[in-house]
Amino acid sequence: MKITFLGTGTSVGIPMIGCQCETCLSCDTRDKRLRASIVLENHGKKILVDPSIDFRQQALRERLDTLDAIFVTHCHADHVFGLDDIRPINFRSGVIGCYASETTWRELKRIFSYVFKPFSLSSLPQIFAHTIEGKFSIFGLEVTPLEVIHGRLPVTAFRFNKTALSVAYVTDCNIIPENTLEQLQNLDLLILDALRHREHPTHLTLEKSLKYIEQLRPRRALLTHMSHDLKHEVVSNELPENVALAYDGLQVNL
Repeated sequence: MKITFLGTGTSVGIPMIGCQCETCLSCDTRDKRLRASIVLENHGKKILVDPSIDFRQQALRERLDTLDAIFVTHCHADHVFGLDDIRPINFRSGVIGCYASETTWRELKRIFSYVFKPFSLSSLPQIFAHTIEGKFSIFGLEVTPLEVIHGRLPVTAFRFNKTALSVAYVTDCNIIPENTLEQLQNLDLLILDALRHREHPTHLTLEKSLKYIEQLRPRRALLTHMSHDLKHEVVSNELPENVALAYDGLQVNL
């Protein structure tokens, strides 16, 4: 299993337009953060988790020319506004299965109504809608959808199991409910939201993320969806041994 971080930034990206802070002016490439998204590969199949608003740029950088499935965590602009840019990939991959919760599909079909009209043309994104209702298997992976809370919005986190290997992707949340915490035990890798130091009404702070990691005890944790408050080199030196900041282009082989 391989995971590629397409983007690790918050909704405005880093550098942020007009900002002159140390992180936004940084020459460290790890401080250049496109909007949060990953690609997970298993048995030669590629799953995109969130077609971010920067998807075109991310796909070109990673030479991503095929996809086999798309998972969507929730329908906020930074996570889904790249959906239209899958069209060139459709030319090679054909129709792509897209997996999301009923709540997320309701908003996706409103925003991208043109995709779902009966007269949709081949020049439009070609996706087949799958509504997530529970555990399912795909490409040799057992996928468990888990609910986390993003302010008042339920967001879908994903746990991927492969034999004795377990990975979870948990983005955009400020609360992880108890029943979800129970299902995030015994992870080889936890990828977790960590926006900034200061409190935020819909995202985990770095400190809260570290508390969840201490509670869950994954073998390794990588933090994502970070704002310019977190300068890579500075924060990295303060983290526990099994925790690190992810960065755009990072590849993890498991």
